[in-house]
Amino acid sequence: MISRIHDIISDLFSNFQSIFLLLARLTLAYGFYEPAMKKWSDIEGIAQWFGSLGIPFPTLNAYMAATTELLGVVLLALGLFTRLISIPLIVVMIVAIFTVHIGNGFSAGDNGFEIPLYYLLFLGIFLSHGAGKISVDNFIFKK
Repeated sequence: MISRIHDIISDLFSNFQSIFLLLARLTLAYGFYEPAMKKWSDIEGIAQWFGSLGIPFPTLNAYMAATTELLGVVLLALGLFTRLISIPLIVVMIVAIFTVHIGNGFSAGDNGFEIPLYYLLFLGIFLSHGAGKISVDNFIFKK
């Protein structure tokens, strides 16, 4: 009985997987947009801030983070090279957690690591499951 209910629910809701992957990609892309634009609007200030955090090669890393985030916005929104872009975005989130947020605890309200952790988890889902059927990846690489 429980097995049959499980199968019915699984069959019913598996049809929504790609819709939720699309919505998650668009939400995450939107979340990366403002930080990317802020970095690009004051890249020298970001490089100085990175230096104050002890990040090596702060200017290079400021450009790399800004580029990765902006590229992430475009590629996540399109669902193009989703697994590939997830890797450097995960690195950006790990660096953000350990250089900026970890000392503030978990809570997003205290600038803790809650939000970057959620981003990291979503990116892990995209890395392991791909972009879904509603994506350029699916159109190009459909098996």
